[in-house]
Amino acid sequence: MRNIALFDLDHTLLPIDSDYEWGQFLARTGAVDADAFARRNAEFFAQYQAGTLDPVEYLEFALGTLAQFPNHQLDAMHQQFMHEVIHPALLPAARDLLQQHQDQQDLIAIITATNRFVTAPIAKALGVEHLIAAEPELDNHGKITGKLLGIPTSGQGKVIHLHQWLASQGKQLSDFPQSYFYSDSQNDIPLLSIVSHPVATNPNNKLRAHAEQLGWPIIHLFDAQ
Repeated sequence: MRNIALFDLDHTLLPIDSDYEWGQFLARTGAVDADAFARRNAEFFAQYQAGTLDPVEYLEFALGTLAQFPNHQLDAMHQQFMHEVIHPALLPAARDLLQQHQDQQDLIAIITATNRFVTAPIAKALGVEHLIAAEPELDNHGKITGKLLGIPTSGQGKVIHLHQWLASQGKQLSDFPQSYFYSDSQNDIPLLSIVSHPVATNPNNKLRAHAEQLGWPIIHLFDAQ
């Protein structure tokens, strides 16, 4: 049976944080009040880096912003975001890592704390079919309401969502001979701890120290690291 390879997205496959950059994009293009939004976005990002972020509070702030716009406008803005911000950040090293697992015919999924609206086009651009992401609630017309469906896909939530996703396909993690998870953050230690091959990827200082203590592999995909 083939193996499974799981990837965090921001600062793992991307050298940037797509969620933070989406907020910066909205402020830069005048879609939201630039000063107020950038200030709030920066506060949340600092909390994320410190490991103190309340994920529901942040996600409903982000999704509430999306709820202000009709779907056709959101789609147009995201296309511009992909062109200006994301495509320049899709670097060969990340594509090569994905390709290694694709060549081995592994089951591949991106599992990210960022919401599906922001990340689904990015996963598609990376050639990854399966995405586990924070799910926005939609109304009967398919419009984002500003609320989060279920629990966040962060911390222990990634473990829960992974098990649910695998169960929906009639599988469990133990079915795979080898399981890989690539991540940059200590926030992902719960999921890193249950796979057979945890890989600290462009790790922050807290994850680097944890990985060194446990003898986990450490890799760097980007020149800035």
